[in-house]
Amino acid sequence: MADKTKEQLFQEREKRLSDTIQLKIPDRVPIEMSFGYFPGKYTGITCKASYYDFDAWLEATKKTIIDFEPDALCHVQGIGPGLAMEYLEPRAQKWPGYNLPDESGHQAIEGEWMKADEYDHYFKDKTGYLLRVFLPRISGAMEPLKDLPDLSEMGYGIQGVMMLAQALAKPEIKVGIERLQKAGEELNKFYPKMMKFNQEIEALGFPMTSMGAGGAPFDAISDWMRGMQGAMLDMYRQPDNLMRAHDEILERTLVRIAAMPQHHDNPRVFMALHRGSDGFMSLDQFEKFYWPGLKTVILAIIDKGMVPGIFFEGDWTQRLKYLAELPPGKVLGHFDTTDILKAKEVLKNTMCIRGNVPATLLRAGTTKDVKDYCKNLIDVVGKDGGLVVCPRVVPDEGTAENLHTMIDFTKEYGVYN
Repeated sequence: MADKTKEQLFQEREKRLSDTIQLKIPDRVPIEMSFGYFPGKYTGITCKASYYDFDAWLEATKKTIIDFEPDALCHVQGIGPGLAMEYLEPRAQKWPGYNLPDESGHQAIEGEWMKADEYDHYFKDKTGYLLRVFLPRISGAMEPLKDLPDLSEMGYGIQGVMMLAQALAKPEIKVGIERLQKAGEELNKFYPKMMKFNQEIEALGFPMTSMGAGGAPFDAISDWMRGMQGAMLDMYRQPDNLMRAHDEILERTLVRIAAMPQHHDNPRVFMALHRGSDGFMSLDQFEKFYWPGLKTVILAIIDKGMVPGIFFEGDWTQRLKYLAELPPGKVLGHFDTTDILKAKEVLKNTMCIRGNVPATLLRAGTTKDVKDYCKNLIDVVGKDGGLVVCPRVVPDEGTAENLHTMIDFTKEYGVYN
């Protein structure tokens, strides 16, 4: 491939992946990677760098991509500006180099950030509720703003402005606003750097999937608002409030999708699903609270001319029949612990399957173990196309030897006649 330009490599890899998603038979099985925190281990730096030394982390990531040479990248590890996060003091997340060891990955912290009796407040005054109740719970920087006056009760004259100005002058609120401003300054440094890096990776010949496609409205409630336990209880105790919140989030998600910029060279967008798998709710609950909203979001992304790349986290084996309702050749489905052979059986005429080499195998297996697993994937799931090989989850602790084996074996063995 040394005689090919980077643009030619990009187009070749993009066509290989695009044909596979459209259920056409490509020249060979493609490999798409999400390396996670592996670049740190591979190049000898800690995960802390992904939050506090962007240049070192991005250089490590670029080296990893070039050395392992997958066909495409789902996304680069979502590094975050550590200083901005320190200013914001998020209570739903921990990260390396601050409140986790330097060598650790990040952690999401489960919480009931919206209480069960607060739906009425949320529906009546979303801005006031978010500003003075919800956000102060999830962010230390926002906590002082819980004492802001209710803007709806301040009147419409200059007197209301004076009341607001007086509140903003309180020392604790002033400190909170200053922290928000400092976080914003750090974020304004961070996002352009990430955008430039993504463009650089594509210029090197590697197509990338965009982030931010939305997701299941139920997940927004369960992940960020009510928490897992709260959302589960709401399905029984206050389903009407749950569905009203669901429908309002769905409406806003559709507006956001309609406003997304169009991508033509590689129109894939990523979403992750968390609380719809087999262990979280019954099929009856799935049909009522989860699937209709998720399906609407997926179809909206397809109608926009984009390809949803969906991470079906957990086990979706019992839900495969619902996924068969989606338009053929329009979705890339990444399966975690789902029975991937069953997925091929049910979805072979509907959906391209991405997956699912176990992280445990990439960490502790032999190269023969990795080859045997990939061979079975290619022979069964890749039969007549429709397979993209990748790890089951990000291979943070995988060995370089096993990752090379997975990629190199797939390139060699996964050729279609």
